[in-house]
Amino acid sequence: MIKSKFVSFLSSYRCLAFLIGIAFGMVPAMTASANSPALVVIIVIDGLPQEQLVKYRDLYGPGGFRLLLEDGAWYGNAHHGHAVTLTAPGHASVLTGTYPYRNGIIANEWIDRHTLQQVYCTGDSAHTYIGEETGKLDGTSPANLRVSTVGDELRYATGGQSKVIAVSGKDRGAILLAGKRGTAYMYMSKSGRFASRTYYMQALPEWHASYYAQRPQDKWFTQSWTLSQPEASYARSTSNAPWTRNFFGIGQVFPFKPGRSSAPNGAYYAALIATPFGDEATLEFAQTAMEGEQLGRNPAGVTDLLGISLSTHDYVNHAFGPESRQSQDHLLRVDRSLAGFFQHLDRTLGLRNVAIVLTADHGFMNVPEYTAAYGMGGERLNSLKLMGALNEHLTARYGPGNHALRFSYPTIILDQALITKKGLNPADVETAAAHHLMKDPSIAAVYTRTQLETGALSDSMPLSKQVLRAWNRDLSGDLYIVQNPNGVFTSNVATHGSPYTYDTNVPLVFYGPRWFKPGKKPQAAAVVDVAATLSYLLDIRPPTANEGRVLEEILR
Repeated sequence: MIKSKFVSFLSSYRCLAFLIGIAFGMVPAMTASANSPALVVIIVIDGLPQEQLVKYRDLYGPGGFRLLLEDGAWYGNAHHGHAVTLTAPGHASVLTGTYPYRNGIIANEWIDRHTLQQVYCTGDSAHTYIGEETGKLDGTSPANLRVSTVGDELRYATGGQSKVIAVSGKDRGAILLAGKRGTAYMYMSKSGRFASRTYYMQALPEWHASYYAQRPQDKWFTQSWTLSQPEASYARSTSNAPWTRNFFGIGQVFPFKPGRSSAPNGAYYAALIATPFGDEATLEFAQTAMEGEQLGRNPAGVTDLLGISLSTHDYVNHAFGPESRQSQDHLLRVDRSLAGFFQHLDRTLGLRNVAIVLTADHGFMNVPEYTAAYGMGGERLNSLKLMGALNEHLTARYGPGNHALRFSYPTIILDQALITKKGLNPADVETAAAHHLMKDPSIAAVYTRTQLETGALSDSMPLSKQVLRAWNRDLSGDLYIVQNPNGVFTSNVATHGSPYTYDTNVPLVFYGPRWFKPGKKPQAAAVVDVAATLSYLLDIRPPTANEGRVLEEILR
C-alpha cells in the first residue's frame, strides 16, 4: 500500500513538473522507467535473406544467432514493404518507420531529374570526413533524409541525454541508422579506420585516437579466410561456380587473404571489409565506441541506442551469390562474431538490461544462371539497349530527339523540356513509352508518373502498393520499371533491388526476455514495424512519418 501511494505521488509529481515545464517553455528531460533497457542495439546485416538465416540454423554455435532464435521473438514472414530493395532505402526504413516516398531515400544513388547530376543518398558537400580524404560523392550527412528516426525522437524526449551511435562498413549504413541527432562512424577503405564527419563533430574523441594508436586494423594482415567447418557441412551450398570472379583482387576460391603486399596498404584495407574480418573489425569498433561513450551507463538513467550495420555479407553475396559456399561460410562466421559481441554486452551491461533487434536492409536473389539451371527463369537485362530501343520508338512516334534521357534504376527520366517544346501531353508520352516497354518479354510492369501521382492504378497491376511506397514525386523518374522475377539490371554476379520476396523477406528478431516473448511468430510483419515497436517500448513519440504498427503480439 505504501509503495502504491509512493508511485502515485511520484507520478503526480512528474505530471506537475511536465506542466510547469510547458508553462515556462521548457520540458524536463524524460528518464527511463526501471523496466526500460539501458541500451537498445539495432543490428542490420546487409543483404541477408530470411531463408538463408534459417537454412543453416543447425550449424550455428551457442550464443549468436541461436541465442536470438531460441530466446528471442522472431518472424518468418517479415518483409520490406517497398519495391526498391537497396541498401540505403532498407536502412532508412528501419528506424524511420516509413518508406522512400516519404523519407526521401529512393535508392543508393540516383539522377536528379532536373539537373541530370548524380545524387548520393548520404552525400553532402557541406561536410567532410575527419582526418580522411573525402570524395565528391562520399556520404557525409543525413541531409537527404526527410524524416526523424527513433534515435532522433529518443534524444528529443530525453533532452539530449540519450546517446545514439551508429557504426557500419558503409557510410549510408551508419548515417541512416544514426539519423539527424545521432553520431555515425563509417569504415575508411584507404586507412582501415572507422571515422566520422564534420556534420557530427569537428574532432574525433580521445578514445578514438587511443584505439587507433595500436593500429588494430592491421591485425588481420597475415590471416586468410578459410572454411570454418568440415567439408561435409557445405553440402547445401554451391562450390567453384563458373560465374564467380576475382573477389576484391584476392582470388575466386578459398583461401582468401586480404593482405598480399609486404605491409598493410590501401588494397589490403579495401579487401578487408569484404571478408569476415571486416565484420569483426566493425563489431570491435562498436565495442570500443560503447566503452568510449559509456553507452548503457547513462548517468541520467535514460536509454542509449547503438546501431550496427554489418556490410560484408552484401559484398560476398554480390560476388558469389547467396547459394554459394562463400556466403554460407561467411554467415557462420557472422554467427561466431555476434556470439562474441553478445558476450561483451553480457560482461559489461548484463544481457538482461539490453534489448536487441536484428534485421536486414534487403534480401538477395540467386545468381540468374543458377535459377535458370533449375528452370525458374533468370536473365540479365541491358539498360543501354532498353533505352536505345525506347528512344527509337518515341522518335518514330513524336519526331527527332532523345525523349528518354537517363536510366536511374528502377526509373527512366523523360525529357520534359523537349516534350513541352513539342507541345506534347506528358501523360501521352508516358503511356506510349510504357506500352512500348511492356512489349519486352523481360519486363513485368511499368508505372507512369501520371499513374503514380494520381493513384490511377488498377488492381490488376502487380506490385502497385510496393511501387507507390518506393516512388517519390520530387526525386524519382517518370517511368518505374519492374523486371520479371530473377531478372537483373547489373553486371554483378548476383544482386537485389526488386519487389519480389527473395529481396523483401528478411529476418526480424527481437531479443530481450524482459520485454519480448520468445518464439517464432505466425503473424506477418514489416521492417517499418521496428520503429513503432521500439517507440512504444521506450515511451517516446514515434518518428514523424512512422507507418509501422506496434508488434503487440511479442510484448510482455
